[in-house]
Amino acid sequence: MRGQERREEILKILRDSEGPVPGMELAERLGVSRQVIVQDMALLRSSGIQILSTHRGYVLHGERHASRVFKVIHTSEQVEEELNLYVDLGGQVEDVFVYHKVHGVIRVPLQIRSRWDVQKYMEDISSGKSTQLMILTSNYHYHTVTAECEEILDRIQAELKVRGFLAKLQDWEPVDFRKERRSK
Repeated sequence: MRGQERREEILKILRDSEGPVPGMELAERLGVSRQVIVQDMALLRSSGIQILSTHRGYVLHGERHASRVFKVIHTSEQVEEELNLYVDLGGQVEDVFVYHKVHGVIRVPLQIRSRWDVQKYMEDISSGKSTQLMILTSNYHYHTVTAECEEILDRIQAELKVRGFLAKLQDWEPVDFRKERRSK
């Protein structure tokens, strides 16, 4: 398989995938080394294709049209409930970030699109590989959530409020929310 054909196949695999695809899996499926996949990803990105690297593999950046940042607070025991809320209502959790008064904004991509992704994330956290960022900031944290339309984000925001997860943004928070609506 030639380079261009392989890169087209990579895009097809990523488009058809329900979640992140590990580089090793791509290498095995396409009969090349992991290094070749890394080089292909660099070439695809340089051509303007948005491919994200997550801790679970590569993800083609979706064509979601609406995006909003939610500031939330809850206990560690409620993380799974919160993440399932987003995906059950049609959202995708793009990232998690905190504002640390010493270190500034610390952001990590998540790419959580389904309950399966939530389950995998919870397994990774509970295995002791790492701790949740919200622990650094007394459980306050932010998520960028994308969806097909603003109405979905409105429903998510309303449900976050009902469950007591939605936190009020403070004027001093130096977070660039771009065009996203501020949580109330």
